[in-house]
Amino acid sequence: MENSAIAITANFVESRLLRNLVEKLADRRYDIGYSHEKVEPGWLAIETSSIEAHVSGQMSLSSKDDLINMLFTTCFLFTCTKAKGQDYSLTWVNSLS
Repeated sequence: MENSAIAITANFVESRLLRNLVEKLADRRYDIGYSHEKVEPGWLAIETSSIEAHVSGQMSLSSKDDLINMLFTTCFLFTCTKAKGQDYSLTWVNSLS
């Protein structure tokens, strides 16, 4: 059996709008206080907030010989972080499927 490399990319529909929406929804409108905790010098205390959202987009799978494009609609978990005195910022995304 021959091992071949496969590249996978996914693009969300309206990714800028989605990012803005996720960051706004992550904002709790109140401060839990984690970002004010004392931490080691050089470290930064952060607060986190996660939301689940259904998104759609296009996924591409490509190898040396093939290219497959397919549309998807699925659920993702978006996690935002916030440092003291800052707004929430999208930090990572996980597929739930």
